[in-house]
Amino acid sequence: MEWRDEGIILGTRRHGESSAIVEVMTRAHGRHMGVVRGGRSKRMQPMLQVGNHVSLHWWARLDEHLGSYQIEPLSFSAARLIDLPVALFAIQLAAAHLRLLPERDPHENLYETLQLLLEHCDTPVAAGELLLRFELMLLEELGFGLDLKSCAATGGTTDLIYVSPKSGRAVSRDAGAPWADRLLAMPEFVCNSRVRAETVPDICTAFKLTGFFFTRHVWEPRGQQQPESRSGFISALNRTA
Repeated sequence: MEWRDEGIILGTRRHGESSAIVEVMTRAHGRHMGVVRGGRSKRMQPMLQVGNHVSLHWWARLDEHLGSYQIEPLSFSAARLIDLPVALFAIQLAAAHLRLLPERDPHENLYETLQLLLEHCDTPVAAGELLLRFELMLLEELGFGLDLKSCAATGGTTDLIYVSPKSGRAVSRDAGAPWADRLLAMPEFVCNSRVRAETVPDICTAFKLTGFFFTRHVWEPRGQQQPESRSGFISALNRTA
């Protein structure tokens, strides 16, 4: 069994005296593990840093085996992340989110968004928007996607500024006004991909929205807490404002 692909390093851990088990988000094979022989050597360690974009050759005797990687660098994004707290927390949070999905399940849209996140991680507002869209995609992949295309009460498609905590559906300004204190606020960029996020407060408001549904549908049923990297990312984002 073998394949070739590209991917982004999510993490590593020691394996024996000189090797490493490397976790990679691949384009076509999902989140995938493999052993890199000599992965703890001085030559290999810079290549295996979290966030680096790499070319992969994986092989194993049987498909269910851990298997081995041969890895070649495509870009060294990790070097740019070291001095950027927003970027470091972003990649850590993305990795924590991806671990909610079954290993080896392909999710190309999540991979593409992760790659965009790494390309724009030096711009905090852009990184925040991309990570927020990553969370919306992940909720969809987990079976808890939000319906933000039209108002749950009227069917209208404009002036959508709330989300119902019960149904996960959008609600317009006029329809939601009597129950505004019970609804979740939604900045315009969340439901309209043609609109860009402009401020850190808007992004933080959007993270409260997705955080509510992650807590209800994902973290609490699994007996988990919000990842520390998520609160770290939001705090780092606020410090840039």
